[in-house]
Amino acid sequence: MSRFWWVRHGPTHARGFVGWSDVPADLSDHAALSRLRARLPAGAVIVSSDLRRCVATAEALGGTLAAQIPELREMRFGAWELRRHDEISAETPELARDFWTTPGDVRPPGGESWNDLSARVGAAVDRLAAAHPDRDIVAVAHFGVILTQVQRARAITPHAALAQHIAPLSLTRIARDGAGWRLIAVNEGGLP
Repeated sequence: MSRFWWVRHGPTHARGFVGWSDVPADLSDHAALSRLRARLPAGAVIVSSDLRRCVATAEALGGTLAAQIPELREMRFGAWELRRHDEISAETPELARDFWTTPGDVRPPGGESWNDLSARVGAAVDRLAAAHPDRDIVAVAHFGVILTQVQRARAITPHAALAQHIAPLSLTRIARDGAGWRLIAVNEGGLP
């Protein structure tokens, strides 16, 4: 059985859609990092997205970062990147509404859809599980990335997955065994 310990990176304090922009994480809450570190398994393989908010969070948790994986990046928001929802809704109200109410194949201009994100992340996670069978894998990633795996483990719709909260510095645990993916816990701890 492979066990994934998904950690959402520290807060960025950015307003708007933050996907592939390489913004830093605020890792000043040492108590929250210490509580999270204490919950992680010793001797785990540690990986992260290649964006610095994830790399820095992984490094703050200690251990040796085994790999920075570009496929674990957040959704690519294209023309919506670093823009607020109200701005986008004023320009393209139908597209902005559909992005949240009927996610799946809806894409921001120049961006990727939920299904694109799920396929990209799912393939990377499958490779990690195959490369590290019967291991604990701590993966520091993003809100959307983690939710794709919650969706996969629960076999729910994208809309239902997006209703789940994933706080910065929270822990979501998912295991893979012969029967498939199983959600153990979601959004444990984290910042308010």
